[in-house]
Amino acid sequence: MAKSTRRFLSEQIGSARTALRQAVQAVRRRGPSQIQFWFIALVIGIAAGFTALIFRKAISALQTLMYGHEDVRALVDAVDALPWWWVVLVPVIGGLLVGLILQKFTPDGRVRSVADVIEGAALHDGRVEIKEGAASAVASWITLSTGGSTGREGPVVHLAAMISSWVSDRIHADGITGRDLLGCAVAAAVSASFNAPIAGALFALEVVLRHFAVHAFAPIVIASAAGTVINRLEFGDVTEYSLPVTSALAFYVELPAFLILGLVSGLVAVILMKSVFWTDDVGNYLQEKFAIPGWMRPGIAGALLGGIAVYYPHIIGVGYETTSNALTGGLLLHEAIVFAALKVLAVAITMAGRMGGGIFSPSLMLGALTGLAFGIIATGFFPEVSGSELLYALAGMGAVAAAVLGAPISTTLIVFELTGDWQTGLAVMVAVSLSTALASRIVDRSFFLTQLERRDVHLAAGPQAYLLSVVRVAKIMRPVGHPKAAPDDRCWDLIGDGLYLDASSNLEAAMPIFERTNLDFIPVVSIGSEKEPPRLWGALFQVDALKAYNRALAETAAEEHS
Repeated sequence: MAKSTRRFLSEQIGSARTALRQAVQAVRRRGPSQIQFWFIALVIGIAAGFTALIFRKAISALQTLMYGHEDVRALVDAVDALPWWWVVLVPVIGGLLVGLILQKFTPDGRVRSVADVIEGAALHDGRVEIKEGAASAVASWITLSTGGSTGREGPVVHLAAMISSWVSDRIHADGITGRDLLGCAVAAAVSASFNAPIAGALFALEVVLRHFAVHAFAPIVIASAAGTVINRLEFGDVTEYSLPVTSALAFYVELPAFLILGLVSGLVAVILMKSVFWTDDVGNYLQEKFAIPGWMRPGIAGALLGGIAVYYPHIIGVGYETTSNALTGGLLLHEAIVFAALKVLAVAITMAGRMGGGIFSPSLMLGALTGLAFGIIATGFFPEVSGSELLYALAGMGAVAAAVLGAPISTTLIVFELTGDWQTGLAVMVAVSLSTALASRIVDRSFFLTQLERRDVHLAAGPQAYLLSVVRVAKIMRPVGHPKAAPDDRCWDLIGDGLYLDASSNLEAAMPIFERTNLDFIPVVSIGSEKEPPRLWGALFQVDALKAYNRALAETAAEEHS
């Protein structure tokens, strides 16, 4: 009897393995069906959820080793008790390790984060770099554990994107499927990081995919729910921040104050973003002027952070303790203002120092401090028509974060899910809407899109701008020998006039030439050394370029509205 049972179980396991192998082969050949795709989304959600959990635990473990305190919510007191030289030394060591890792494993010494995931979704069929991403995750882990003043959501989102990229490559996913899987991974990572399933799903749609197509909604929600389950199995069904009481508007006459808070928060968000970019430019200038090795840059940034942390340990790490104090009214007016200014400085040093980490958690802390300071002043001037200053802290937290991320919908929801306070929606929405509207006029839509613009990746203007860089000239040109090829003598005349395209270029380079010259075609060549003449491969015709561009626009519109 026992032998027959074992034989039966062995046969069933063998059948299951065969069926799974056949299913994987079918997915590779024909692409996933809807049910298969939902199952893949669930698996990716679970994997991304565990990845976020492991990353969070790893930060806590290394931070405990460095600072001798396990609870990140009481890290300030722990650092205060340490010798000053150790507080300075820890981020220096961390920065040097980060610099060596990035120099060895990345070509540009830059940490990969959310901006790279957005670029992967738009331009690379939902794929991101694997080797550079792994190095960036390790660098961000060290940064966040050794005094860096950034957040963990950036590296977690990129780690999740690496998982979806690996899966997409295994099943030979096309662009639409790859982007949807990327959205699933991002949603699960965000929801697992913050116990925020609704905001996780909307963040993936609003920030990464940048559309709300129906075909992507179901799998992304499935993955987001899976990530949340992973978080709750470990930490329980608790919010990241606990508010003392449920806040409420004292009277609708108080709403104008939240309009003003939205504008102030938008300006604060712009200051944060501009500070990061300006400090990065200064760092580049100083590095070039004094011939500073790239691996030393994070170490120098660590020394600066350590010097600040000796007097103000509040800047260390994600900033849970200070954010929580702001939301519960545990800070005075001058403390909120000073901590906000120092946080901007610390985030700028960390990011410009190429140390790694994300911008979302710092923007939450800065927003809570801004809102608290504003609330203390507003309720002091008009106490008879004002509610609690804690409501302003909550609204400010959402307003600054929304302006930085360029994501008013998902940020509004994540504030509610982080705090569990859904009764203050009107105040938060008013502040978020104005802060986002103001900041998006001053920067390129968001922090991430501005980062990409600084790298000459033009996504902020929408598909009509960035799709030009997707269409390669070599794919649509008419080669030499084509029945309708351009005349060779005319091509060489244009080459002699300096009017030609490199074979590796795209429509982003071609269309301005067509617009400027009104030519019917442009020769396509490959350029060798100075002694070698260019080689003529064919010509790109304006009519072919316009057809290819229109096809790309139509395919994108179909994806976004399906």
